[in-house]
Amino acid sequence: MAIDLLNGSLKIEIFYDKRDKDYEDNICLCINEIGPEEEKIFYAGETNLYISAEEARRLAELLLKAADTSSHATR
Repeated sequence: MAIDLLNGSLKIEIFYDKRDKDYEDNICLCINEIGPEEEKIFYAGETNLYISAEEARRLAELLLKAADTSSHATR
């Protein structure tokens, strides 16, 4: 699964990494950033963060809560 953010200059892929099945933190957030160096948020063009299933669930909950708050605030 992937999502493009910031007008396509930031792509985030989220996937279960089978190679790390023996580790608790086996969910990868792969962040690819395209654009001029002076506009980049990250130092590298690609950054991988590995998180656990519990951390992924918490991240999803927080994103949904923020989205719900945003939707309600614009009404």
